[in-house]
Amino acid sequence: MSRSYAAPWKAGPFDVRLPFVHYRFEWRDYTQGLVMCAVDLGAIPLMQELLGMPFEAALAIVVLNGLLYLLHHMLGDPVIPGWITPAIPLLTLYLNEFPVEQRVHALISFQLLLGAFSIFMGATGLAARVVRFVPNALRAGIVIGAGLAAVQGVFAAGGRFETFPWTITIAVGIAFFLMYSGAFKRLQARSRAADFIGSLGILPAILLAVVIAPLFGEAPWPTIEWGVSTPDFVTMFTEYTVFGVGLPPLMMFVTAVPTVLAAYIVVFGDVIQAKSVLAEADAYRPDEKVVYNPNRAHLIFGGRNVLMSIFGPDNAMCGPLWAAMHVTTTERYKKGPASMQSIFGGAGWFRWGTNTGLFLLPIVSLLQPILGVALALTLLIQGFVSIRVGIMEAASRTDLGVAGIIAAILAVKGAAWGFAAGIILCLLIYTVDFFKNDSDGLFADKPASEGAPRV
Repeated sequence: MSRSYAAPWKAGPFDVRLPFVHYRFEWRDYTQGLVMCAVDLGAIPLMQELLGMPFEAALAIVVLNGLLYLLHHMLGDPVIPGWITPAIPLLTLYLNEFPVEQRVHALISFQLLLGAFSIFMGATGLAARVVRFVPNALRAGIVIGAGLAAVQGVFAAGGRFETFPWTITIAVGIAFFLMYSGAFKRLQARSRAADFIGSLGILPAILLAVVIAPLFGEAPWPTIEWGVSTPDFVTMFTEYTVFGVGLPPLMMFVTAVPTVLAAYIVVFGDVIQAKSVLAEADAYRPDEKVVYNPNRAHLIFGGRNVLMSIFGPDNAMCGPLWAAMHVTTTERYKKGPASMQSIFGGAGWFRWGTNTGLFLLPIVSLLQPILGVALALTLLIQGFVSIRVGIMEAASRTDLGVAGIIAAILAVKGAAWGFAAGIILCLLIYTVDFFKNDSDGLFADKPASEGAPRV
């Protein structure tokens, strides 16, 4: 007989959930999190390159960000949060406009503004209204464009594919086979071993990459170190926060505004994607009513950005969704309570796992040679999911055509260009019907109020 768990505790707009009290231990998600901390660690090279930050100080920022990830499921947001990945190139271009010694101030002003704006959107209720009233074509284009940008980041000149061509090809192929292949799903129905492997998400692909990369000469064999990692909070606090470098000048806040708005467009796409993926999973699990509230999500990730801007500025930013892992978790959640008791348990224990992994030196040292592969894998899965979900946001063939143009412009020219082009196209094509979102039956099985089909 399965144990019953307490109902969440109400706290204003939040629903508080604690492990073992409100959800059970999900060992598969926890184990996957131990290894997938490799992607969180992938932010360290970005900070070293842009800010000249020592490894241990950058690790301290990753650890602090990791702890704040826990706020989402604990406060009622049923997602696995992550970076604002497609916006990282936009922020990198902005920071490169400043000398190295001014980039910390530029990053602080940007992240503080982004967090404050997100909190404003959530507190006023505008976030949910924006998600509801933005035309289907524009929503679809933003999500598809984010997917294209994620894929483009892997295969661009000088990208990770050039460093790990064989490893990425094999690891991604295995991950897609385990997650999306109809043949493997049929095998899972007949084989307990296959069902177990499939329940592990992309963990098998990551572990295999540890072996494949050295075999193909794309990375050295890992040198396992024992003990506990030592993030340097003192250096982080004294040299990379407002307490050490002071507040940025007012003009930096002004110059950050366009980049903040462009990054928020990407955030908006992540919010749409989170809502769509959960809506698709909802049809499989009538036993649990999962409510995704964009306003609540904005309050949480907006608060994370504000806190990080003060205590540990992070150029990967604090986003509402890690699309690849969110999909991996919901795919297993669809299989029923025996596979995952609650979506909050899957999302929560994954993030408890990544936080544990950041402190275990054997795991950090094992994964360090293939951090680029782990990041490429999550980007490609995010791209796959974004394009699939984005297409299903379209309600007509015209929507789909407009979305394709928006997506291409966004991927090539950036979020601000894509958003502006989308508004102009929608005004020209739909005119007075801008907000109507009429359907021509393109996706007959698509619910009228949701952006993804229920199967």
